[in-house]
Amino acid sequence: PALAPRDHLVKTPKGNVFGREIPGDDPPIVLMHGYGRSERAELGGFSLQEHASELEALLDQLDIDRAVLVGHDASGPDAVAFTIAHPQRVTHLVLLNTTFGHLPSLKLPEMIRLLADPALAPLADAMINDDAQRLWLLQFTADHWGVDALDPQGVAVQSILPQFFGNADQPDALPAIRAWTACLFDFLSEQDKLVDTGALRDLEVPVSIIFGGSDRYLDTSLAREIAGLFTDPSLHVVPDASHWPQHDQPQLVADLLAAIA
Repeated sequence: PALAPRDHLVKTPKGNVFGREIPGDDPPIVLMHGYGRSERAELGGFSLQEHASELEALLDQLDIDRAVLVGHDASGPDAVAFTIAHPQRVTHLVLLNTTFGHLPSLKLPEMIRLLADPALAPLADAMINDDAQRLWLLQFTADHWGVDALDPQGVAVQSILPQFFGNADQPDALPAIRAWTACLFDFLSEQDKLVDTGALRDLEVPVSIIFGGSDRYLDTSLAREIAGLFTDPSLHVVPDASHWPQHDQPQLVADLLAAIA
């Protein structure tokens, strides 16, 4: 009971951020997700700087001075930007199956590219606002990622469907998803500019890249290109894992994070 998880709603400049605290040994490991149970009342606020202010508020209110920062998927660029802005607060930067800028191997899922293309906004809105079409888009993407959409304990049921359809605990995140994807290409260009400053190359915080080797979109070629943005990173390819290596191979990823910590 002394080690039972504790849930927090932490007040930040852009509303409350949900966090689940699992007690353990130092150093703290902060796992950042693409979407979660945080409030979505305030649309916008998706820039690297605004997300950094939310993360800083979270660390401050949980009395975390320095942490291993783990960014997965959409949170990867935020983890990078926070580490550059606040290197004294990050003991190690870890990136799982994520993106950063317009790298040559970047292959966005077709659904994300549809939602992000301003020229296709009317079509994207029509499809995303129709329950059947929305479910079809998710099933198509899940099939390409090798996700079992019917597994009650799987990523699709536990993490993805609630974002697109809501559940008893929270409303859907459709307005936030549309707002974020509408700015995605601009965000990638913003990340390109950060690369051009040399800030990633000059970063003195240790960096590790951990990618599921079977991700058909964010693949190992992209992992190597992201690693190439930093001076001396470590690169780990997780076998028999797709976009969510922490779910597909939890013990292996946990062992890697424990070794890093």
